[in-house]
Amino acid sequence: MSNPTSNRTRTTNPRMRAALAVAAVTGLGATALTALPAAAAGEAVTVQYRQSATGSDQVEPWFKVVNTGTSSVPLSQVKVRYYFKADAGASYTYACSWAVKGCANLTGTFGTLANPTATADRYLEVGFTAGAGSLAPGADTGDMQLRFHRSNWQPLNQNDDYSFGPGQTTYANWSKVTATVGGVPVWGTAPAGNEPTPTPTGPSPTGPTTPPPTGAALFDDFDYTGHTDPAINAHGWSVRSNSGGPGVPGATWAPENVTFAKEGTNSIMNLRSSTAGTGESTKHTEILTRASKFKNGTYAARVRFSDAPLSGPDGDRVVQTFFTINDLKAPMADDYAEYDFEYLPNGGWGEPANILYTTSWETYRPDPWEAVNQHSEVRASYAGWHDLVLTVDDHAIVYYVDGQEFGRHDARYLPERPMSINFNQWLIDLAGQTSTTPRAYDQKVDYVLHVKDQVLTPAQVAAKVGAYRSAGTAFEDSVPAAS
Repeated sequence: MSNPTSNRTRTTNPRMRAALAVAAVTGLGATALTALPAAAAGEAVTVQYRQSATGSDQVEPWFKVVNTGTSSVPLSQVKVRYYFKADAGASYTYACSWAVKGCANLTGTFGTLANPTATADRYLEVGFTAGAGSLAPGADTGDMQLRFHRSNWQPLNQNDDYSFGPGQTTYANWSKVTATVGGVPVWGTAPAGNEPTPTPTGPSPTGPTTPPPTGAALFDDFDYTGHTDPAINAHGWSVRSNSGGPGVPGATWAPENVTFAKEGTNSIMNLRSSTAGTGESTKHTEILTRASKFKNGTYAARVRFSDAPLSGPDGDRVVQTFFTINDLKAPMADDYAEYDFEYLPNGGWGEPANILYTTSWETYRPDPWEAVNQHSEVRASYAGWHDLVLTVDDHAIVYYVDGQEFGRHDARYLPERPMSINFNQWLIDLAGQTSTTPRAYDQKVDYVLHVKDQVLTPAQVAAKVGAYRSAGTAFEDSVPAAS
């Protein structure tokens, strides 16, 4: 059997950054308008726009978001969409040139419209991290000087873009961009047939918090004595020791660096990866289920990411992960699937600093490189404990971080075959830090949960894990083998 993560070296290719982000949207009916969440009552924003480039090199939409409501608006709840007509076969790359709120506190992803028009079939969605703070009534974000271009820098045509205003050389309200607060439309007019449905992101505070009915599930509290504990194998896990990618050439996968210890009342698994600046001194860590039997349903884990090494110089391009995957049977095989949480504390893959990715893969070809995937990302520190939840049903793949929706990916990326569940930590290369002083990084895992064929809210995940622990259940696997 091939190494289930060897394909992950593909993400070092810069074309991965041009992967399409696709979001499904549906029409907004009159009935839906009567059901706006009460939280939206005092929240209102307008979007001011000016263009900074009319040429064929790149698009430069500059924005200000203004709070025109009566209550403070957390910017992390605000999304702005700029609509455009894609050039045939083109993929696009987003960048932030400068922003009063800080480019690190802005996000940009591309999506495809459910109902294309003559002037729009794609959009750039601009969001904010928690670091952007809130807008008081009457306040605005200040300049957000954004741009995007074709990933291969070929010429583009702005003149047929829905949101482009060639005459907008100074900031003014612009209704051809849209804004939502908490998923509720509050500004602008989308291209015909693409009005967003008011569906707030994240779990509703009044939504279900009780565990769902009993069904097939995998739960592991990682209550083991060490990597040689026979129970690890009995419970279906493999601690990796074979050679190969991804990561630093010549590195080894060190099973002895997967350890277990109590922190308070919980048993914690620790993955420690280390290096002294050479391939031979680099040790990566990974644990994965031997069985590929997990498909639709809910996946969850509580993971502690770290930004800095335990000692020694910082700067290594570390990747800390929780993901599901199956094997690529042939280049561009359409039954491949992979769904990732990947945290890069020191950047990598062209990113200069902290970034958290969620990526849904349909397929890829390693040589020559070609990929079909969709990703969401936030450029911010995620050091510390985080609740990661992934749900897969027949319609979408949805990622949550700490109870809030992080990314929603299109049905075209749904899995055709079952997958394994994996955690690993590895170094992309040694270019981020060239010192020969030893250093090590820790990634901790509190638990993992999979509930087969049931979509749970993050609150239900927490309740189900709490029920296992209250019952004293450290492990359960009732998920049947794949047929």
